[in-house]
Amino acid sequence: MSAFNRLPAVVALGGGHGLSASLSALRQLTPRLTAIVTVADNGGSSGRLREEFEVLPPGDLRMALAALCGDDEVGRAWAEVLQSRFPGGGPLGGHSIGNLLIAGLWQQLSDPVAGLDMVAAMLHVEGRVLPMAAVPLVIEADVIGVDPSLPDERGVVVGQEEVALATGEIADVRLTPANPPAVPEALVAIREADYIVLGPGSWYSSVIPHLLVPELAEAIRTSSARRVLTLNLVPTEDETPAYTASRHIEVLAEHAPGLRLDTVVADPSFVSEDRHLATFVSSLGAELLVAPVRMRDGSARHDPLLLASVYAGIMGL
Repeated sequence: MSAFNRLPAVVALGGGHGLSASLSALRQLTPRLTAIVTVADNGGSSGRLREEFEVLPPGDLRMALAALCGDDEVGRAWAEVLQSRFPGGGPLGGHSIGNLLIAGLWQQLSDPVAGLDMVAAMLHVEGRVLPMAAVPLVIEADVIGVDPSLPDERGVVVGQEEVALATGEIADVRLTPANPPAVPEALVAIREADYIVLGPGSWYSSVIPHLLVPELAEAIRTSSARRVLTLNLVPTEDETPAYTASRHIEVLAEHAPGLRLDTVVADPSFVSEDRHLATFVSSLGAELLVAPVRMRDGSARHDPLLLASVYAGIMGL
């Protein structure tokens, strides 16, 4: 067996900055890495391209590609180019170069996976970036108190950006269409994985959506891989402003009945006063691993080196 094949095959699911953090850590451990990325973004550059060209929103996919660019001068330069945006208020204002590159290749190839693979090859990306579904998705949420004048009434909020900015408490979240086709390559990656990593990230718009795609959820549930959940460092200011770590686990279980985990990673700063977390984690069959994974400057960001060290311990590397 080659040295490459002795390294673990890892699938990381999520979106945005949370997925970028886990990918930045995991890429230090194995090149056999697949990112499966949410495709529900409807704001900013991604939302504009999605509406105008009826394509998948490319923003979270772009961020995952940037996180996996080569760790050399050329790779870092490409990552910076992908993330850079056009200034001004004209037609190109606010668009990232990476979004336009991805959308342009999709127009030429008419195949989202082939387009992403081509970008990855151009940028010498280690690993693979895949969308979680073959069609753009819409996030809908039932929110209690979305109308401040009716604090106990439920209202429906539509759109990832709108859900993130909604006032009130999110009671339930779902996808439209309700049974979207998963990307076949994503299902294969999950079946062949040694480890599946969920989180960190915005709970309702980056983490839970993967578990609402029936084919993906079933693949994760039936996989022989070990399943690792990485909790956030603090309650997010938008979707989960008052959630304890225990509540994060509870909400995940509510939206993914039958999900079993093996390890839940938590930073001590978020869980030190949560007396019920170990019980909630145990109810999903998992072990709670409390370890410092926060940036040393105190900001609410995961440190890729510390996170990589924790993942290496879990994987026996």
